[in-house]
Amino acid sequence: MRVPNFAMERWQSHHEHHVRYNLSESGVLPFSLAELLEWTDLAPADVSLGYPQTNGSNELREAVSGLYEDAAPENVLITAGSAEANFVTLWRLLEPGDRAVVLVPTYWQTPGLAEGLGAQVATFALEESLSWQPYPGAAEATITPDTRLVVVTNPANPTGSTLSAEAVDEILSACERSGAWLLADEVYVGAEAEGTETPSFWGRYERTLVTGSLSKAYGLPGLRLGWLLGPTAEMEELWARKDYTTISPSAASDALAARVLRPETRRRVLARTRDILLRNRAIVDEWLAGREALGPWILPRAGAIGMVPYDVGANSSELAEHLRSEWSVLVVPGDHFGLDGFLRIGFGGEEAELVEALACIGEALEAYAAQSVS
Repeated sequence: MRVPNFAMERWQSHHEHHVRYNLSESGVLPFSLAELLEWTDLAPADVSLGYPQTNGSNELREAVSGLYEDAAPENVLITAGSAEANFVTLWRLLEPGDRAVVLVPTYWQTPGLAEGLGAQVATFALEESLSWQPYPGAAEATITPDTRLVVVTNPANPTGSTLSAEAVDEILSACERSGAWLLADEVYVGAEAEGTETPSFWGRYERTLVTGSLSKAYGLPGLRLGWLLGPTAEMEELWARKDYTTISPSAASDALAARVLRPETRRRVLARTRDILLRNRAIVDEWLAGREALGPWILPRAGAIGMVPYDVGANSSELAEHLRSEWSVLVVPGDHFGLDGFLRIGFGGEEAELVEALACIGEALEAYAAQSVS
């Protein structure tokens, strides 16, 4: 399998640990291990570092299934982040020549993998002019009878938007007519700034698979703990694919995740996330006001990311490289998502560092615009 270059991951992997300000992340400020042990009341002596159950402990699968209506532990496979969940799903469902439809812009893992697996990839799009919603009829026109798999991310990366009820209904209706599988990447559920969780696609259509993780909404990307939810008839085969990848989750991650997802702890963790999002989103919104070279942006509803338009006469990768090399600020260029003329700015980190980083970006763009005029 030959996969295309995953531009955003290559960009982050090379640079995120070598800049003063990292605004390329899409999650909130991570917990320290000490904080997490305190919040979960888990003692190191409680965790054996042997091999855990390879599809995830019974306790953890019970906790994950409890997040979804009419789901059971038998519907759950625990994975190394949602990335592994997405991988085993596409590996299971796609063969060379199959048609896959992807809602874009999106995190490039799924369309890149589909292409690498030999599928023919078609897209329909979230439109800025519609506040990052698809055009009515776009899903119906693109999800044709020969479509094998449809992939949507909701809430969305990189826009921070959530699909309207009408858009969801249209996607489901088109999948039902075609008989396509639907993969719903719901990794940002729980990271809604206003607190109302985005309704899951689970339970709306029998051929639905859902992926999630603790990385974005929970501030725990270092646990590398995700999950895949699907019909029981498919889970054995998906689990068998995992035998060829990571085999099992980390024992420590499994134990910690089971406690994080206990109802009271989960409420506390997500309240922390919302506090960070509301406070820092307001900082970015205020910073954008009145800036000639920037914005306005469409206020992101979920996740610690937003797409910020700019007008300084530069390609977004060129501009992002200038910010990195000259100002030690890392953002994601919009052309990594097919959206040149935008920068994806992450605002989930420390408040003071966010303010400093935005000041650097503002100064850099003013200088860049002035240089272009002269």
